[in-house]
Amino acid sequence: METMTHPKNQKPKRYTRLLILAILLLFSVIAIFVLAVLIYAKILGPPPLAVPQSTLYYSDNGTLIGESDNGQKRYWVPLKDISQNSINSTLSIEDKNFYYHHGFDFKRMAGAILTDAIARKKVQGASTITQQYARNLFLTMDKTWTRKISEAFYTIRLEMNYSKNQILEGYLNTINYGHGAYGIQAASQLYFGKDASNLTLGEAAMLAGIPKGPSIYSPLDSYEKAKKRQVTVLHSMFVNGFITKKEALAAAQQKITIKGQFPVSKERFAPYFQDVVKQELKTKLGLDERTIALGGLKVYTTLDINQQKIAENVVKDTISNQSAIQLGFVAMDPSTGNVTALIGGRNYQASPYNRAVQALRQPGSTIKPMLYYAALNNGFTPVTMMKSAPTTFHFDNGKAEYTPHNFNNEYADGDITLAQALALSDNIYAVKTNLFLGPDTLVKTAKQFGITTKMKAVPSLALGTSGVHVLDMVHAYSLLANGGKEIEPTFIRKVVDSKGKVLYESEPEKKQILNKDNAFVMTQMMTGIFDKRLNGYGTVTGASIVGQTTRPYAGKSGSTNTDSWMIGFAPQLTAGVWTGYDNGGEITLTADKLYAKKIWVSFMEKALQDKPIQMFNPPKGVIGLPIDLASGKLAAPECSKSSRLMYFVKGTQPTETCSSIKTTGKDGKHTNKKTKSWLNKLFHWF
Repeated sequence: METMTHPKNQKPKRYTRLLILAILLLFSVIAIFVLAVLIYAKILGPPPLAVPQSTLYYSDNGTLIGESDNGQKRYWVPLKDISQNSINSTLSIEDKNFYYHHGFDFKRMAGAILTDAIARKKVQGASTITQQYARNLFLTMDKTWTRKISEAFYTIRLEMNYSKNQILEGYLNTINYGHGAYGIQAASQLYFGKDASNLTLGEAAMLAGIPKGPSIYSPLDSYEKAKKRQVTVLHSMFVNGFITKKEALAAAQQKITIKGQFPVSKERFAPYFQDVVKQELKTKLGLDERTIALGGLKVYTTLDINQQKIAENVVKDTISNQSAIQLGFVAMDPSTGNVTALIGGRNYQASPYNRAVQALRQPGSTIKPMLYYAALNNGFTPVTMMKSAPTTFHFDNGKAEYTPHNFNNEYADGDITLAQALALSDNIYAVKTNLFLGPDTLVKTAKQFGITTKMKAVPSLALGTSGVHVLDMVHAYSLLANGGKEIEPTFIRKVVDSKGKVLYESEPEKKQILNKDNAFVMTQMMTGIFDKRLNGYGTVTGASIVGQTTRPYAGKSGSTNTDSWMIGFAPQLTAGVWTGYDNGGEITLTADKLYAKKIWVSFMEKALQDKPIQMFNPPKGVIGLPIDLASGKLAAPECSKSSRLMYFVKGTQPTETCSSIKTTGKDGKHTNKKTKSWLNKLFHWF
């Protein structure tokens, strides 16, 4: 007898098969979806990890002097420079299974869901370090499904394309620790005043507890709550096997000192200098504003902190608070071109206008060393004689005339040497020289010395009537100080990007551009402003400060109605000062006229007080001879009341002694029987 299956018994089997098929289909769809997501994530490749990072500025000895940020101070450090205490405490409290999952800790997620269900509120988080890192990098803190899905996708991309150590490093450098400190290094500096590599277990545990609620667990807001949270972190480290119970207790009892200050104050150090550095980053490296401000650059500058402090203190102590006088100041190492100190004004907050590099001011007689260097190249020597007397110069085919004046309208009314003309700053001698050479010669020579501003080829250019920058003038004098080698004013030694790649490194060229023999002769003549033996119808221009000098200097002062200058150098340091009013007003007060010289000599003496005294060593092509200052001839005992060692390019030195050109007249006085030199004849028509 055949058994018959009732149709009703087939329905459960059919439903079972359909259910299995549905489940398989669902899993297939899920698998396909997951596979598609993974493939898409792989196609997209690694997500960019660039985050705003503070750009840091360092002095020449590596001291941090400034930074730029957008309110989030972040100093990126590699994982190897983060203490193991910090790594372990963060892993323990945030994601103990970090190295064993692929971005999602499903067991922890299930536990958190169960805990939240029992408590009927969200009491436990389950985000992994990778998820948090994805959120910090790419997302807002909005609690929406869209954000959660995006977070999951970025988590997958991070895990697929970066190693665990890279992810952990990124997380520790981006997490918010409160008070504008983003990242472990910034937090370490803010709270404890130290690097992340030096954190103790107690300090690391306290920091690890902050990210859960920076406004709650910051020790600056509530040390008590921060301490309780620290104990929680230490307990988790003990439970998770990172430390022993003894270590946990010792760390909990450790006395912790909270600093509460970032390494760089809100008021930048040497702000005018740093402004120039930022401009150099734009012009020399071609970096944009955002990269400069938030690119995580490390900019190593040439600033000498000690010299900068000396300069700032000298300016503060010298210029009266009641004076409206402004200044520009630059100091430079003449052997390298490194700018070691710079001041662009008396108060950066009141006026960020940088008078050291932006202001165009008349240099006055500080232009004369360039004029007389050109003269040396054209047959002049330190004893070339010309007459100092009131003179009206006619030029432009007689269509124009120019009548310069000496200071206080004092003149020798006779012949003086080039060396004395420079020491006394004789204007008549300077204009005669300029016209003899042709004003175009001074224009070309100034350009050779590194003057970047345009100059008018007119007779008065010899007296500094075309505007210049302080930086250019200090650069020009540094060429004389180093024997005529070209050096570019340098503010940046090296720039390193956030990944440690060197973007720029200065390589100063030392091309010989001046005649080294004439450069030395010029330098030696410039020491004359401090030598009272060169006094004549007036006193040498450095007489008021020579009593404060303790070593050899070469220099030149300069003044116009609206500008006061002093620039000079020792072999190892050049400095220049300009003082005046921003509105171009006339300087009338005697005290205001003396500021430039006082600031210069005080700075030089203090900046070099611990340095060896160096002499200006003559090159082989020059010869030093004692010169009778009255005649400009070789000194001889019978006629030299005053003599001075002067240097000449070999072959141009005088050969006659002062006694060979003098004889006693009927009145018993010495008279000069020699005819005037060819050069004096040439200028006789003036």
